[in-house]
Amino acid sequence: MELIKDNWTKLDIEEFNIFLKTFSKGNEKAEWEQRIINTKMPCIAVPSEKVRQIVRTIAKGNYISFIDLWPWDNATTTFIVGGLICKIKDFDTQKKYLVKYSNCADNWATIDTIKPKITDRNRQKYVEFASECVKSDHTFVRRLGVILLLKALDDSTINETIEVIKSLYSEKEYYVNMAVAWLTAECFTKHKDKTILLFENGLLNKFVNNKTISKCHDSFRVSDSDKFALKNFRIK
Repeated sequence: MELIKDNWTKLDIEEFNIFLKTFSKGNEKAEWEQRIINTKMPCIAVPSEKVRQIVRTIAKGNYISFIDLWPWDNATTTFIVGGLICKIKDFDTQKKYLVKYSNCADNWATIDTIKPKITDRNRQKYVEFASECVKSDHTFVRRLGVILLLKALDDSTINETIEVIKSLYSEKEYYVNMAVAWLTAECFTKHKDKTILLFENGLLNKFVNNKTISKCHDSFRVSDSDKFALKNFRIK
């Protein structure tokens, strides 16, 4: 199928869905994928490298017309839409699509495929956007906010990131708390002195607190002495 197009149509999407299934790893793998990402959407188990290759190819043409058709037929098409949204260079335009995309998401994998190009020039915009996302009523919009903070993390964003982590103390959703633990563990590896205060002052809920400690324990970037010290903060 020709993937570099001047304009995508609904008929093209129908053909595209048939084309995608030719790369499926089979029903057994598709059922496994559906369980792992915990989605109500159909899964067809297309390899990740093939998905990335398809995104790169579509992006050589009018990929916005592909996104605008909003193909949401199976989990793989959501990954492709997410990958294409990340190709949009204008931040405000990309943000508009990310808002719609994350509000449609029903699983962590659809969110975690979002990997925008974050630079020193646009980093603060992503942090501000992320701070908006974590206030959403939608579980996976909040997860997107946490994931964006993780990808934008550096010396200039650590303070704002810590504040967002603190604001999510009352979070109840598993998939958001898991992302917060991932983010907190990353903060600890890069900014231990600031992050340790979250443990010392009891500013993490029990799940995030203990999961972060587990993630740090499994990390090669955390020293043995720090791993030992963190054990003292585990909540029983």
